[in-house]
Amino acid sequence: MESNGKHVTLDGTTVDYDTGALYWGEPGTNGQHSFYQMIHQGTTVIPVDLIGFAKSLNPLGEAPRHPFVERFRAGPSARLRKTADEVRAEGTAEHVVAHRVMEGNRPTSVLLAEILTPRILGSLIALYEHSVFTQGTIWGIDSFDQWGVELGKVLAVVIIPELESETDPTLAHDSSTNELITLYRRLKRNGDTHGN
Repeated sequence: MESNGKHVTLDGTTVDYDTGALYWGEPGTNGQHSFYQMIHQGTTVIPVDLIGFAKSLNPLGEAPRHPFVERFRAGPSARLRKTADEVRAEGTAEHVVAHRVMEGNRPTSVLLAEILTPRILGSLIALYEHSVFTQGTIWGIDSFDQWGVELGKVLAVVIIPELESETDPTLAHDSSTNELITLYRRLKRNGDTHGN
């Protein structure tokens, strides 16, 4: 996903649109208290890909309706519209109605396979790689240069020796970087490089 994080097109023109879609997620119900609410009712419409498998590589038992499977099946439905009238028809108190309304129009794709195999995993990786390439082509940006990453490497070449120096180096970075280097060196001298 980092590949399309660009602010200029192939010819160097500054873009006036968002680039660099973010891909993130969690298995099963791990994301329930992290981001599900945001994707269901948040102010930013977030397209969702639900990826599921009919058979587990690590079966948890013979339960006929496993909660993870039910959650997966309910996901797309939960992103549909639910009007205030529908909420009221359920007997919801009026002061809660607005909170239970779902505006809908939340795009969801469901990718379902029999079981996760190396071939299926490779296909999923190829799908998302192709998506990044296609977005870059549409946006007119180079998905394959890494100038921001290269800058980080150049800066690291300068900063690492300052972090590891036996004597206090003369620091000529911005004030935030200087302070972080100084703090790291102080913690390292005190035997604590984890900030505890």
